[in-house]
Amino acid sequence: MSTNSLISNFAEFKELKNIDKSTMIGVLEDVFRHLLQKTYEDDSNFDIIINADKGDLEIWRNRTIVPDGEVENPNQQISLSEAQSIDPSYEVGEEIADEMKLESFGRRSVLSLRQNLASRILDLEKASLYEKYKEKVGEIITAEVYQVWKKETLVLDDDDNELILPKSEQIPGDFFRKGETIRAIVSKVEMINNSPKIILSRTANEFLERLFELEVPEIFDGLITIKKIARIPGERAKVAVESYDDRVDPVGACVGMKGSRIYSIVKELHNENIDVVNFTTNPSLFIQRALNPAKISNIVIDEERKTAAVYLKPSEVSLAIGKGGLNIRLASMLTGYDIDVYREIEEEDVNLDEFGDEIDQWIIDTLKSVGCDTAKRVLSHTPEELASRTDLEEETINEVMNILKSEFE
Repeated sequence: MSTNSLISNFAEFKELKNIDKSTMIGVLEDVFRHLLQKTYEDDSNFDIIINADKGDLEIWRNRTIVPDGEVENPNQQISLSEAQSIDPSYEVGEEIADEMKLESFGRRSVLSLRQNLASRILDLEKASLYEKYKEKVGEIITAEVYQVWKKETLVLDDDDNELILPKSEQIPGDFFRKGETIRAIVSKVEMINNSPKIILSRTANEFLERLFELEVPEIFDGLITIKKIARIPGERAKVAVESYDDRVDPVGACVGMKGSRIYSIVKELHNENIDVVNFTTNPSLFIQRALNPAKISNIVIDEERKTAAVYLKPSEVSLAIGKGGLNIRLASMLTGYDIDVYREIEEEDVNLDEFGDEIDQWIIDTLKSVGCDTAKRVLSHTPEELASRTDLEEETINEVMNILKSEFE
């Protein structure tokens, strides 16, 4: 095999694997110098000229011309008669350069060189792939499904590099076919037995965050920031967002007109429900927003223990907890508080006629005429309001209210 033929083959290999040109030249020179050192013990008098674009490589040996019979090192010296057989004008003390052909090193040396070169380039390609994807950790990539196994799916990127999507990093309901195009984020990159292992994920919070960046220009431009994400892949997610521009509604921008923006994300995640809430540093308000759509009556927060006791009307409890406890679980994850839900005990109302022994009937009839036919309806107004709506004196109304209040104390 000729030198040019060998280098040409590896020039093609370089193009396929996208190895940097200068790095490729360095590896080629290093491998050939190793061959020279092994063959001649010294490579200091050799020049290696590489043209990576054309796939050309030349090796020139420089030797000093010495008088006949005084050659001590044939690798570095050449006799005058031998030099003059090449060019009669040569004289003692001059240097002569002769080109070394690959065939002159012998078949075994050439085979060893080829194996060494292939190994070095393969290692270089592995290192290049590792560095390439190390910089892509946390980024979304698009890849093609190549093989589906029980515990993982093998996918190929645009350069046919193999990437792994483990079953544990797939959304429940993910079903892939060979040749299908999928999106995922680069979760981590490891070197195992000197080979890069690139792990993808579709369940990581970062995947949802990157999808929002793709679909919501305000997030990509930095006008809206995703402060926190709580997610149960394939089921439901809560995303807390904040706007740095008072003119921009962060929730509205993320949802889009008639839900157009959020729909694309939900579709990618196999109909995973996504709640977008306004972020706030007020823990009480943040918890209320996180428990949406439930309406909270009262919250008692313990900052030290990071717990929150939430009181709701009985009709709101199921909304706060959510199907399978998802809503309250995600709200706890989003806010960082352990949330306990309590039902408010509703006191029964009492009809005004029940107070006939303590309140004159004409007063009761007057209050009933303005729609206050129960104790709680009377107590829901101020004395001033009732005085303006009836002919009763405020003093009389205050006495009535004191009687009614005592019923609930």
